[in-house]
Amino acid sequence: MASDGFILAIDQGTTSTRAILFDRDAAPTSTAQEELPQIYPEPGWVEHDPEAIWRATLSVCHTVLDHAGLEASAIAGIGITNQRETTVVWNRATGEPVHNAIVWQDRRTRDACEELRAAGHAATVAGRTGLLLDPYFSATKIAWLLDNVEGARAKAEAGELAFGTIDSFLLWRLTGGAVHATDATNAARTMLFHIHRQDWDDELLDIFRVPRAMLPEVLDNAADFGTTDPALFGGAIRIAGMAGDQQAATVGQACFEPGMIKSTYGTGCFALINTGKQAVASDNNLLTTVAYRLGGEPTYAIEGSIFIAGAAVQWLRDGLGLIDHAAASEELAKAANPESGVYVVPAFTGLGAPYWDSEARGAIYGLTRDAGAAEIARATLEAVAYQTRDLFEAMAADGAAAPTALRVDGGLSGNDWTMQFLADMLDMAVERPEVTETTALGAAILAGIEVGLYPGPEEFAARWRCDKRFEPAMAAEERNRRYAGWRDAVRRTRSGG
Repeated sequence: MASDGFILAIDQGTTSTRAILFDRDAAPTSTAQEELPQIYPEPGWVEHDPEAIWRATLSVCHTVLDHAGLEASAIAGIGITNQRETTVVWNRATGEPVHNAIVWQDRRTRDACEELRAAGHAATVAGRTGLLLDPYFSATKIAWLLDNVEGARAKAEAGELAFGTIDSFLLWRLTGGAVHATDATNAARTMLFHIHRQDWDDELLDIFRVPRAMLPEVLDNAADFGTTDPALFGGAIRIAGMAGDQQAATVGQACFEPGMIKSTYGTGCFALINTGKQAVASDNNLLTTVAYRLGGEPTYAIEGSIFIAGAAVQWLRDGLGLIDHAAASEELAKAANPESGVYVVPAFTGLGAPYWDSEARGAIYGLTRDAGAAEIARATLEAVAYQTRDLFEAMAADGAAAPTALRVDGGLSGNDWTMQFLADMLDMAVERPEVTETTALGAAILAGIEVGLYPGPEEFAARWRCDKRFEPAMAAEERNRRYAGWRDAVRRTRSGG
């Protein structure tokens, strides 16, 4: 066992960067967070400044260490979890990004995806990666950068440029450029990784015109990712765990058995159901992905990805000015007329699973003269539950066994009103864990397993504790009536509707 008792988890998300310190019992002891500004160069385009991400990462790490009064020597390991698919290309010699990061929500490569689909590549992509041919994933973002940044393609082909998702970029910076690597879960979201062979795929690299020399080495989720540059924290710290945010949350929720399901409500909503050693292909526009890889053995999942969940609450606050802070949405929803008939379809960057309609845009239906801020806020929260039911319906159609309960996490999971409506709409118990920072916890668990501080998955699963359980209380007739109204609103919102 490691002699030191702390794991430092870095959770780099779409709207914020956090660091959380976990003790020997995997309990969070210190947290720091900084918001991440969004950049919108054109409609449908979303970017981040990689340097801002790096500065915030260093800042929050120093804050939690200072707050805890700990030196680098007290940290047994670092775990990293990150917003997935967001794409960075940087110069290997200088470490400088060639352009802003292109965020997972970005839709600028929609036409490129349509051209590749017309050329007959969709089946190859789905069969090898488990993904749909969509701008959401990294491959067409990389190609866009190489084609639109002057000189980038020639430099990439000469081996001068490196690609990475945010985890890989942070790892490069943390190790002083010594390690260019990623993990199997992040690699699986690039549209370049053969999830059955667990390696980069040369035919996909040719299809997307991405030089193999740009790509990072792919490691297990608990692995030796190198050590930090001693100058950063006053001493070298092992980096021992890494996973994309939704897979990290799957670990943090102890969903280690086939059939277990979790849903994370952050910027978007992401539901993953563990399918064990079998990669189950979806016939209903869900994704087949890697849940985690330990000891060289991948465990797979089916995932439903919703682009907008908590981001819609931010829209209520920042876009419409209806609330001063996110938590106020709950009180506003309680004050609304429950029979207003208002529906909000938050398709701000298109619709994700199971529709995958990049042309759809957000809409509000059912407005009457007596509808106001409360009704719009309630409908926005209701949309989270409706979208989750969309995913569950698709999973059931794919043959997934109905789970007995849904484990939830993420910022919006703290909203009791929304979680109760979710239980009502799914007709299923919703369980919120004692530790709701499950994304960071998952990264910490992976690092802790690697350095010998924490036990393996089975023992961790036995420790998982439910903080609050929401039981369904809505009558079936009302549930189905409300959901039918949602489906009609989505039909009218879709680009072909």
